[in-house]
Amino acid sequence: MDSVQKLYRLLLLLVIGGLAWNILPFLASVIVMLIFAFLFTTIFLQSVDTLERRIHSRGGSVLLILGSVITLGLWFFGSFIANLGSQIKVFTTKLQQEDFAISLEDLSNKSREYLPDFMGNMIPESAKIIATAKDSLGNVFQNILSLLGSAGSFFFVAVMVLIFTIILLIEYHDFKRTLVRFIPNKYLEIGLRTIYNIEQQISKYLRGQILAAGSVAILSIIGLFILNQTGANMTLIVFIGIIAGLANLIPMVGPFVGMIPAILIALMNNLGNDAAMAHQLFGVVPSPFFIMDIVFMFIIVQQIDNNFITPILVGESVGLHPMAVMIVLLIGGTMMGPLGMLFAIPAAGVLKVIISEMIFISKNSHLL
Repeated sequence: MDSVQKLYRLLLLLVIGGLAWNILPFLASVIVMLIFAFLFTTIFLQSVDTLERRIHSRGGSVLLILGSVITLGLWFFGSFIANLGSQIKVFTTKLQQEDFAISLEDLSNKSREYLPDFMGNMIPESAKIIATAKDSLGNVFQNILSLLGSAGSFFFVAVMVLIFTIILLIEYHDFKRTLVRFIPNKYLEIGLRTIYNIEQQISKYLRGQILAAGSVAILSIIGLFILNQTGANMTLIVFIGIIAGLANLIPMVGPFVGMIPAILIALMNNLGNDAAMAHQLFGVVPSPFFIMDIVFMFIIVQQIDNNFITPILVGESVGLHPMAVMIVLLIGGTMMGPLGMLFAIPAAGVLKVIISEMIFISKNSHLL
């Protein structure tokens, strides 16, 4: 009889283990959605609480604030797509022009002059570049179909995160009270302090990151505007700046992400322009089509962000040593890529709070 019970338990464990293994990817996706929802809740919680005190409706406050943010986001995305479409049309027209090929050939030759042989040989001939560009534009509808497939899954995730965020914002204080009920009276004060410190840690970090992202966006827009005054002929500068700012939420990569579309747009707009082809940075460094100017400008933005903006707005909110921040970012990036880098610092801040409270409990256990 004992052997039958042992076999039954073993089979039950195997079945439970198999089910857990199969639903683990789904659970991981749900956990990531909940983390994003919690972060958005932390960002908007104070605004919702303030608005609720004025209109006396929690649900109405949540819908007003999230509705405004979503409307603004959709407007930005729609404007960006419309402007990008017109930019692609201009580039497609230029591909058909003969002076485009001549300018591209000049750019290839000049690049080979200033690069070592092994790098210069890697630059393809202009005819190959044009053929590749035409093929890419010719396959644009296939690319759109694949993007629509990706957009479908992204839309599902976005809707689920939005639903979780709405629920958390409406029921946040009730969830918090429920959590507090599970804390033994002996540890109630410490538990409340830990919850408060975690809320403050995440809230300060996110507010700092948003301000830092906004600062990077503004600096990038100003830099591109200044380049335009020197003849860079840049378009979509506001959108490029916002992209750089949003990408700055992932530490240390934001301005460089903005640099890539800026260079591509500079090439699109200036190919065929002899003055832009002969342009020099500071009148010394060859900078065809203002490419080196753009690189230099984004390096300046990156340095300002790393040395002034992020340490002031973000670093102090977490209370981690710069070396610890670097290690945490490397661990997060290794484990989960860019998503891991995004969550690494707030997760480390929360862990720091929990460890600090555990140390406090161990040192003062005789007082509890």
